[in-house]
Amino acid sequence: MLAFWREGFKETSVKALSERLGITRSSFYNAFGSQEAMFLEALDRYLERSPDRAMADNAPEGSVCALISETFRRICANLAADPDAKGCLAVNSVGALCNVDETLGPKVAAVMIERLQRIENLLKLAIDRGELPAGTDVKATALALKTLLVGLNTMAKVLPERSHLWPAARAALVAFGIFR
Repeated sequence: MLAFWREGFKETSVKALSERLGITRSSFYNAFGSQEAMFLEALDRYLERSPDRAMADNAPEGSVCALISETFRRICANLAADPDAKGCLAVNSVGALCNVDETLGPKVAAVMIERLQRIENLLKLAIDRGELPAGTDVKATALALKTLLVGLNTMAKVLPERSHLWPAARAALVAFGIFR
């Protein structure tokens, strides 16, 4: 997972992965089948522990807006604390694989769309619970929030002072009426 995360799929060869694991190339293929299969396994493992995993629960207890706010805060804290400025494996993979790799690109895109749908579901729940106004444009707000997440992960790679990520995210959450 770390090899794909740091170097990217295309730059991480089967030879390099085999050496990193201390196995032969034939053992690699016996264990994983292909570089693509290993990448998908690594991506699944990453997604299971990524900071936005907290937004996977469709009916969280407590405030939905507080959950979204806390998730963004945690993501920004993780990005600021990462000495390698890796960003997000899924976000990194969008640029490298979507509309480029016909096998992995659609799978990475599906992950991003599924995460966008999770945000839409949470916003609908926030409206149902009275946390957001009934007239909230759920699709536009969810896309704006997902775009913000992508942008935060991208900017974490270039900002010399990553502590500025949370104030920027908080300002956007305040503007959307979500910050709690």
